Amino acid sequence: MRISTSIGAIAAVLAALCGSASAGGGDAPANFLYTSSGSLEELRPVLERPDIDGVQIVYNWKSLEPGMGQYDFSAIEGDLAVADKLGKKLFIQVQDRFFSIEARNVPAYLTTGLQYGGGLVAQVDNAGERQPVGHGWVAMQWNDAVRGRFQALIEALADTFDGRVFGINLPETAVDIDMKGDRTGFTCDAYFEAEMDNLAAAWAAFTKSHVVQYVNFWPCEWANDHDYMGRLFEYAADHDIGLGGPDIVPYRKVQMKNAYPFFNRYKGKLGLVAMAVQEPTLTYTNPKTRKPFTKEEFVRFATDYLGVDVIFWSSQSPWLKG
Repeated sequence: MRISTSIGAIAAVLAALCGSASAGGGDAPANFLYTSSGSLEELRPVLERPDIDGVQIVYNWKSLEPGMGQYDFSAIEGDLAVADKLGKKLFIQVQDRFFSIEARNVPAYLTTGLQYGGGLVAQVDNAGERQPVGHGWVAMQWNDAVRGRFQALIEALADTFDGRVFGINLPETAVDIDMKGDRTGFTCDAYFEAEMDNLAAAWAAFTKSHVVQYVNFWPCEWANDHDYMGRLFEYAADHDIGLGGPDIVPYRKVQMKNAYPFFNRYKGKLGLVAMAVQEPTLTYTNPKTRKPFTKEEFVRFATDYLGVDVIFWSSQSPWLKG
């Protein structure tokens, strides 16, 4: 959203749109549900709660573009109608990476066209504290042809939904692939530049709705030793772009060596900070209490250290089941 980066201006916009959210001003973040496409109707009773401001829904690339240049946004339209009727906001996430071996959810033409080089590459992800390693896939955004098609999708979404949805977010920056055996042309720099190019395209396309890039880790980087994290945050602050991430885990050591200190450093300087408490996040335990983190512990860290404006809560969060 093209607004001033001053704390007061951000707080005023968020107060109007989200009610309780502010940007680093000490107020509690706005509460959104987090769910996947097709699940909103069963969560409608939760969405109706007065302490829920909106919902973030994940849509995979294949569902939005079943054929080359053939877009189907009916699922988003249906979810937006429900949210509008209830007076809630909708945040959409466009997913180009998947965390099970069966999920190859990109348009079929990407996996067959020679210019796309296969479209997908296998990755390994260890999500959560008590979950097994799972194999999945990520779209080869460092391939110019693949990235061009992804950006065409983003532009088509903007043509239909800019200003109608509260925001759009791009998936997390972390990927884990077998670089030694890779034949797709992947390099750490090429991946970083591709993700930055996608972010620039989303920012150019969506001029009314918030644009948020999820960032947690960059491949090949630790403690900003490639300045990927530093360059992303500087670019986001300069362009009034939002940043966020899939996991709020208070003071987790690996996060504290990567994205978290930058969120703290840039409090009040970003267009929006939107972070999630997803199902894997709920598996982490507080090392002091040896119990799962409570809602209050998540919110305190999100507010005081990260400067979060919006939290996307898994529907499995205990406080939503009362």
